[in-house]
Amino acid sequence: MKEIQDRADIFLLVSTFYIKIRKDTLLGPIFNSHITEAQWPNHLEKLTDFWTTNLLGISCFKGSPMQVHKTVDENLNYTIEPNHFGQWLQLWFATIDSLFEGELANKAKKSARRMSTGLFLSIYHNRPENKDE
Repeated sequence: MKEIQDRADIFLLVSTFYIKIRKDTLLGPIFNSHITEAQWPNHLEKLTDFWTTNLLGISCFKGSPMQVHKTVDENLNYTIEPNHFGQWLQLWFATIDSLFEGELANKAKKSARRMSTGLFLSIYHNRPENKDE
């Protein structure tokens, strides 16, 4: 086991993780219906940018994860639930633990936990029946 040191390590983490996501019975259909085969290479690079910014402090990510997740939830008739984020976290943690250890690996877990909570709350409060709350 080694520590996360650079973008190449983060790309390995992200790529390995999304192989699992795409095969997962709960999450695979969601991701595979929103990202085409041709889009996956660019998507993996963008997610690597996100985690490089988050873990290494190198500002290279541009985008709005909140808006993307709100749009996906809307496309799925507002059916994304906490268990989706729970499964995402379980796969993320398992992938990290299979590849890396150390401070940045732990930071990746903590950041993902905070992010998943924030994303779900944002999705929930964006739903038509909850907008006035």
